[in-house]
Amino acid sequence: MVFTPSREAGSSSDAFRNLLEDSYHKRSLIHLAGGSQVPLLRNNVWLVVRGMVKLGAITIHGDDLLLGLAGPSEPFGEPLSGVEAFEARTLCDTDLLCLTLQDIQSDPALSAGMLQALTQRYRQSQALLGLMALRRVEERVRGFLELIASDYGQPCEEGLRLNLRLTHQEVASALATTRVTVTRVIGNLRDEGWLRTDAQRRLVISHLPRR
Repeated sequence: MVFTPSREAGSSSDAFRNLLEDSYHKRSLIHLAGGSQVPLLRNNVWLVVRGMVKLGAITIHGDDLLLGLAGPSEPFGEPLSGVEAFEARTLCDTDLLCLTLQDIQSDPALSAGMLQALTQRYRQSQALLGLMALRRVEERVRGFLELIASDYGQPCEEGLRLNLRLTHQEVASALATTRVTVTRVIGNLRDEGWLRTDAQRRLVISHLPRR
């Protein structure tokens, strides 16, 4: 195994999600279809309730850059990023909750839950940086898929299923390589049996233990 991320968010993530539902059930969730751009508002933080959001930026050369992902109970927003040309886009149908910084600061339980969620996002960012230190692109791709599956994969009979769709170009932009190389490596991983595609054409990493 190239990379085994440490994720302690199981019970804490569920507790945070329950807190949101109990404390903010009267607020209207914002529903966005897959592929929608999320407006980034000054002094407001978005929380993912259901779905997945891709966080990225545009380089000075006009290329898309994948900075990370935000899944259920994970925050993102303008106050949490110092990257220019930062953008957020849904990868699937997604429900979001918008909170002001004042909302967060005035609620101790919400502040504590937010800290836990930010800790997980920080770990993911550190893990992505660690992958960049790997010299072989094959190891980077394998490690990236392990990271995403461990964070967001769903258990199935074959291993862990990725219920989000990332293009080969998006994976390439996250790992400083080319789409052609990512396509070749993923093909090799399928040939090895390390990676497979289920009936819904979703990727399954077969060697990872089910959680």
